[in-house]
Amino acid sequence: MEINKKAYNEYVKQITPTNSLWKNMLRAFIAGGVICTIGQAFSNCLMSVYGLDQQAAASWNTLALILGSILLTGFNIYPKIVKWGGAGALVPITGFANSVVAPAIEYQVEGQVYGIGVKIFTIAGPVILFGILSSWILGVLYWAGRMVGWL
Repeated sequence: MEINKKAYNEYVKQITPTNSLWKNMLRAFIAGGVICTIGQAFSNCLMSVYGLDQQAAASWNTLALILGSILLTGFNIYPKIVKWGGAGALVPITGFANSVVAPAIEYQVEGQVYGIGVKIFTIAGPVILFGILSSWILGVLYWAGRMVGWL
């Protein structure tokens, strides 16, 4: 059966969603900006109200952003933020927490081991693996460079 290429291309054009690049970039900018502004405001509050130094405030801020992302994912709010804000909502710390928690919630019905245990790192696992592998390789290269006097 011969498929009419013209008709097929027209069909694909009709069902392919159209995206506005500028609208998507503006939404990403707003979503990422709001998340980062909340984080900065929390960090400033920790330093001014509670008297923490910058390093301690940054550590508590990181924990708060992770906890917030986990809670919002658990209440099914963060996926809506990601759908609206796109890449802007995937700010590294909150997006990574979301990518670990979302599969755990989705597959919890399959049990503790075969559901949560197996599926929890389906999205974040490769990031963790390649992060550890690349840091190990760079560490070995740094050590070798120090041994031969390059660094």
